[in-house]
Amino acid sequence: MDAGSSEREAIVKTKNRNQCLEYRFVLDAVGIRSHSVRRDGWWWLEVRADDANRALLELDAYREENSDVSVGSQAVSATYDYAVAGTVVYGLILIAIAILDAYRAYGIDWVGVGQMNAGTVRDGEWWRSATALTLHVDVGHLMSNLVFGVVFGFMAGRALGGGVAWLAIVIAGTLGNSINALIQDRAHTSIGASTAVFSALGLLVANALRHWGDKSSRWIRWRPLIGGVVLLGFTGVGGERTDVAAHFTGFLAGLAIGWLGCRISGKVLSNANVQQVAGVAAIAMIVIAWWVATR
Repeated sequence: MDAGSSEREAIVKTKNRNQCLEYRFVLDAVGIRSHSVRRDGWWWLEVRADDANRALLELDAYREENSDVSVGSQAVSATYDYAVAGTVVYGLILIAIAILDAYRAYGIDWVGVGQMNAGTVRDGEWWRSATALTLHVDVGHLMSNLVFGVVFGFMAGRALGGGVAWLAIVIAGTLGNSINALIQDRAHTSIGASTAVFSALGLLVANALRHWGDKSSRWIRWRPLIGGVVLLGFTGVGGERTDVAAHFTGFLAGLAIGWLGCRISGKVLSNANVQQVAGVAAIAMIVIAWWVATR
C-alpha cells in the first residue's frame, strides 16, 4: 500500500486476476489510485476510503459502456461471507417456533404471549415487537415468509455479511413493529416475519442508494428506491389478513438501519469475528425476547 495513505476500502472482489487488473487501469486513467490484494483465493481491489464512492461510480459507468464485452463478469461491489448461514438460521428459528406453537410446548400459548398487540406494546411489553416476527398464522403464511425471507436475507447477507445483515434485519423488524404499534388502534394485533422480510428489502435499497451523493443523473439516483417501492407494492399489499402498515414500517426501518450499515467499512465487514459476533447478537435478541415473554 502507499505510504501515508488513509484507510483503504475493498470495492471489488473477484476470482479473476485479469479483471482486477482491468479495473485498476480504469481507475488509474481517472486519477484514482488503487491496490490489488489476493486473500483466501480472491482478488480484492482496494482504494482509499475517501475515493470508494467515486471509484464504484466510475467502474459502474465503465461496465455499462462495455457491457458487450463484460458479459458474465461479477458485479462491481464487494460481497461478504455467511449469507447462506444467516438464511439457514433464519429458517430454523421460524420452523422451531412454528413447531413449539403447534404443540403448545411447555403449556405455553405462544401466540398469546408473543403476538404484537399495539396496546400492550405501548404499555411497555417491548419484547412483543421481536417475538411477533417469529410467529405465523398457518403453514402457508410460514412458507411465504420463509421463501421471501431467504431471498431478501441472502441478498442482504451478500451485501453486508450474514451476521451484520441479520442483526440489522432483526433490529429493523423489531423497530418496524414498534412503530406500527404506535400508529395503530390499541386493539390491533399482528404476527409474522414479513415485517423483517420488508426490513431486509429496505436494507437492500439503502445499500443500492449508497452513491446518492455522487455526481449522477437524477434518474439513476432514484432508481433503487423506485424499484424497492414497486416491489413492496407488488409483494407487500394484498390479502385480507395482510398488515400493510407493518410492511411499510418494516421497509422504512430497514432503509434507516441500512443507511447506517452502509457506512461500515469493507475492512470491518470482511472480518469473520465481526460477522460471527453480530450473528450471535441477532439470535440473542430473539432468545431474550422469548425468555422475557414466557417467564
